[in-house]
Amino acid sequence: MTASIVYKGDLRCECTHLQSGTVIETDAPTDNRGKGERFSPTDTVCVALATCVITTMGIKANDMEINLAGTKIDVTKHMLSDPRRIGKIEVILHFEQSLNLSEKDRVILERIGDNCPVAKSLHPDLEVVIKYKW
Repeated sequence: MTASIVYKGDLRCECTHLQSGTVIETDAPTDNRGKGERFSPTDTVCVALATCVITTMGIKANDMEINLAGTKIDVTKHMLSDPRRIGKIEVILHFEQSLNLSEKDRVILERIGDNCPVAKSLHPDLEVVIKYKW
């Protein structure tokens, strides 16, 4: 088992990662009867995509002796209403200006990011836009 989740009421959940004991809470968004005081479940999907992109790139970058520390990522979620679901996720990675990579290395890392496990797990109707700002 990966996680244990307890529904706390008031549209909130407490999620415990069993291996580490790390806890995150979710809340429904304000446009769907929640207070918006925590990540919503759909927010976590978008964050999962962004963190998977940089994590898989980081694994390959380590093998290439490239340090991606300091990379900042902007994530934007676009919801659809009928049916209510995520329609589009935009992920923009901003790499440190001091990172001076060849075009070949950039292409290798971008291919890794574009093909991360979360990206490959999302429904094909979901529009995913990943931009790399080197």
